[in-house]
Amino acid sequence: MGGARREPRQPHRPPSERPEKICAVCGRPFQWRKRWERVWDEVKYCSDACRRRRS
Repeated sequence: MGGARREPRQPHRPPSERPEKICAVCGRPFQWRKRWERVWDEVKYCSDACRRRRS
């Protein structure tokens, strides 16, 4: 069958093993999210609210 090629899936990680970063605005830690999978290296803020408040 001619399906679209997909990237190999990452094994499921429990929440305690997901990568974590510190928000550049509020200083709170936040964890990796599926929607950030492709841009994780560029993510700096924990939320849209912090992204809007950046200085």
